Amino acid sequence: DCMTVGENANVNPELACLYAGEDRHELNMVFQFELMDVDGGESRKWEPEHPWKLTDIKKIQTRWQTGLDGKAWNSLYWNNHDQPRIVSRFGDDSTEENRVASAKMLGTLLHMMQGTPYIYQGEELGMTNVPFDRIEDYRDIEILNAWRELVEDGDVKPEEMLACIRAKGRDNARTPMQWDDTPNAGFTTGTPWIRVNPNYPSIHAAAQENDPNSVLNYYRALIRLRRENPVIVYGDYRLALPEDPQIFAYERRLDDTRLLVLCNFSGEAAGRLELSAMGWADAELLIANLPVSREDSFALRPYEARVYRLS
Repeated sequence: DCMTVGENANVNPELACLYAGEDRHELNMVFQFELMDVDGGESRKWEPEHPWKLTDIKKIQTRWQTGLDGKAWNSLYWNNHDQPRIVSRFGDDSTEENRVASAKMLGTLLHMMQGTPYIYQGEELGMTNVPFDRIEDYRDIEILNAWRELVEDGDVKPEEMLACIRAKGRDNARTPMQWDDTPNAGFTTGTPWIRVNPNYPSIHAAAQENDPNSVLNYYRALIRLRRENPVIVYGDYRLALPEDPQIFAYERRLDDTRLLVLCNFSGEAAGRLELSAMGWADAELLIANLPVSREDSFALRPYEARVYRLS
């Protein structure tokens, strides 16, 4: 009674159906890395940042949602031990307001899709990349080898390399879990193997546990909705607004139940949507990451996420 997941690099939906097809009786799921390279994070890691485009993220997610539907099962993830923190990568950690809103928005987008969501430690708190400014603070062998090759033996300037490491380095995801505001974030009474992110006094589990507006409790609400709404688990997926550069919108459908998921990936108000014109005039609001009044016409606020249900 076990579940198997393959870490399959260079796999596409067609190959994934061979590894993890429901009729194959081999793997139950695969981790695919196509999304992890949308900003050059895998293939062009130590080059200057490559701006990502939301339309590319839509294409990748849609290809996997539709390509595996009815054939295999998706692994849904934003973070792992080899990737930078998602709120710093595709969200906005420049202010507390934007960090919280974008962390919830990203959680909404992923948890409403077909597949099994994987939550990496600290993602449910909105933990961020770590701003180390000395190579001596890093522990990842990949980082240290790249530093010797590109800085000590090459012509990359130290400050340029540090900027790449802070944006893309694997140690962003490997700093100690931030449990509370005691020394070392409550992770250990000893000396941790790597420094704690200096923002731990304000971003930690203890502060979010009983805060109804916290990222942690929002993730709990998303998980609860998945348990209560079969359409989230089993419904098919249909992309909406494919060319919109700010809004990731999609529908889920199962029998007579439909979901509409709206996520603004930008720090600016996005578009103007009319529920009645979209056929959602009688929909109920299932969850939102910002306070919402009953309105038919609205522009999504920065990093706003809403999920509507019709049944």
